[in-house]
Amino acid sequence: MLTFSRINRNIRSIRRYRTILGILIKYGFGHIVEQLNIDYYLQLGRKIVTLGSAPKEIERLTQPERLRLALEELGPTFIKLGQLLSTRPDLIPHEYAEEFRRLQDKVPSFALKEVRDQIQLELGYPLEQFFSEFSSVPLAAASIAQVHRARLRSGEEVVVKVMRPGIGKIVDTDLDILMGLAYLIERHIPTGEVFDPIGIVREFRRTISREMDFAREGHTIDRFISNFSEDPTVHVPKVYWDYTGKTVLTMEFVAGIKVSEFNLLSKRGYDLRVIARNGANAFLKQVLIHGLFHGDPHPGNVFILDGNKICMLDYGMVGRVDEEIKYQLVDLLMAVLARDADRVIDLLLYSGELTEEVNTRQLKRDLSELIDDYYEIPLQEINAGKLLIDFVELLTRYRIKFPSDLMLLGKALVTMEGIGRQLDPDFNMIEHLKPFMEKLVRERANPANVSKEAIRTIQAYGALAKNFPRDLKEFINRVNRNQFKIDLEHRGLEKLITDLDKSSNRLSFSMIIAALIIGSSLIMQTEKGLTLFGFPILGFLGYLGAGFLGLWLAIGILRSGRL
Repeated sequence: MLTFSRINRNIRSIRRYRTILGILIKYGFGHIVEQLNIDYYLQLGRKIVTLGSAPKEIERLTQPERLRLALEELGPTFIKLGQLLSTRPDLIPHEYAEEFRRLQDKVPSFALKEVRDQIQLELGYPLEQFFSEFSSVPLAAASIAQVHRARLRSGEEVVVKVMRPGIGKIVDTDLDILMGLAYLIERHIPTGEVFDPIGIVREFRRTISREMDFAREGHTIDRFISNFSEDPTVHVPKVYWDYTGKTVLTMEFVAGIKVSEFNLLSKRGYDLRVIARNGANAFLKQVLIHGLFHGDPHPGNVFILDGNKICMLDYGMVGRVDEEIKYQLVDLLMAVLARDADRVIDLLLYSGELTEEVNTRQLKRDLSELIDDYYEIPLQEINAGKLLIDFVELLTRYRIKFPSDLMLLGKALVTMEGIGRQLDPDFNMIEHLKPFMEKLVRERANPANVSKEAIRTIQAYGALAKNFPRDLKEFINRVNRNQFKIDLEHRGLEKLITDLDKSSNRLSFSMIIAALIIGSSLIMQTEKGLTLFGFPILGFLGYLGAGFLGLWLAIGILRSGRL
């Protein structure tokens, strides 16, 4: 039995579907709506896909530009999706990824009364119970939350991040709709499966769910504090847990200077070269030592404190790198810098990123050409960010997918290197990378690590050998009891089945129309029953019904675009 909340959610979904489809049509994507057969699944009728073409000023824009504008108009969930996709050029075409980087959260701030209500709902008491001062004007407002400056009763200056009221229901509804659209794209658009829309939505659901849990963000900040507790060049803001929950996050207020304010930093006596070095080392420690890195280190999130100390803000987006990926990254970078295309191919094969469909001979040729572009460039002049982008763009052409955290790492690395070069024209990320790479190589060659890895391997094979007799016995027993089954999954036939279903429906309609015409013609030959102008009325009604059904069938065929 459906609960009231479930029924209410379904109604919200239908309304939201109408809004989404209307905006897509407005920006010239009505043909995609038609391909998805959404009218069939949603039972909204054909009228929804015949609302007219896009306005002339929109038609003049490129398709990536139109899609970006549509995402902005669709609101927070879709803006966040676009921002995620902008970091994944391995999943979408490069021109779309570039355009999605321009997505902005163009939302007004919400009222102080709603801030008060949210704090009381989360923390259990009125705002005045916790804060002696609370600014009514937010420092920043985004689609999911806004930030206010405040002072605790104990005197500490803090910033309070408060979730936008009602955003949870909006995101939940949009995520359900996005998953439904992803299934339809895979089913009805021939190239849809290549981009793995269902996988993208699942990854997006995980990412945005983590970002909307401020308590989780607080625990992440505590991990960064622990990781850099003995590093005098890095400061991580403190979390005040007594004033923090899932929808409210209270942190230490940091009075620093944005890293992008170069003139002010120089005027105040800061050393820009030291800042560049400290920032690079802090980021590389996050990646290659701690395995947990800030995923969005743009200039607005990086502040400089006294002593050229680095302070990063906003830990809603973080990435993780495990030991195996760390070593693979180092091996891959060393192979590229050594201009060894064969080694790069071997590493990609070992990591399982290459599939049988990839033309390894052609990939090797393109990798060699890429490496040749950097052959004459001295090591200290190589731009690590550009090298990574070129490498990713090359592998993207071969539909080689990467873990999402690796793509996030690439984006963050490019950002940090860009900031470093602006601070110091002689800054080179490769030079900063070298000691970390050498340390990882030494760690891997350490006898203790080698023996630990050998023990893990022996234990894994031991478990396999121990379970093999039992698994073999179970397999034989299933065969003997005729319980052995092989599940076969057909792929790519859904569209054929749908088309056959449509064709059979049209044939059935045609047979009914033909029967009505023949039956009406036979009735016309009789002189029984009520007549009109000397002809049986029943015959007239038959002809009228056949004409109406025939017209309906013709309109349906013309709208499908297939005669």
